[in-house]
Amino acid sequence: MDSSRPVAPELATIEVHGSTRQAFILRSTIAAGAAYGALSAGPLLARAFAEDGGGDVDILNFALTLEFLETDFYTQAAKQVSGLSGYEKRLTRELRDNESAHVDALTATIKSLGGKAVAKPKFAYGGALGSRASYLKLANTLEDTGVSAYNGAAPMIKSADVLRAAGGIVQVEARHAALIRLARGKPPAPLPFDEASDMEKVLAAVKPLIAT
Repeated sequence: MDSSRPVAPELATIEVHGSTRQAFILRSTIAAGAAYGALSAGPLLARAFAEDGGGDVDILNFALTLEFLETDFYTQAAKQVSGLSGYEKRLTRELRDNESAHVDALTATIKSLGGKAVAKPKFAYGGALGSRASYLKLANTLEDTGVSAYNGAAPMIKSADVLRAAGGIVQVEARHAALIRLARGKPPAPLPFDEASDMEKVLAAVKPLIAT
């Protein structure tokens, strides 16, 4: 596939400004999602954490960075997006509050393991919040990418308690994706299974898109 023509161009509007390893991996994840779709996040994360061997705290800090992004995205959407129905406004606030609760839970878990939580990066969304349609499309793709990222990182988690906590979050993220699809008039569960993208193609697509 020609990586100059991304399959999810809405993801390419997201900018992540931060110098931590987690911010770099998040940029890689977003770039992979833009080039090959949300399902590319899983194998990319599995490769990254398998090679790094950083342990549960590093994985949790990546999850925290992702949740920072989602919390900020819905916070800005609640303020900026016009044309939402009453239900869609309430849904946006509910998703924001869910993601904020995930931030709190992940931060507390990292501290309980003796780790240090990463700082929140700065994010920008281009024109994605300029209309109802562009907002909901990016929200849909972002939630799908988040689910794929959690699924990709899960096999690297060593603690059963941490894995249980991550499982509790990823289930909610999948519900978010279904709710947004319904708001867009799309099937809530279009596929019976998530099929992973080819790792080598994902890496080839990501390489020219990542700004370190």
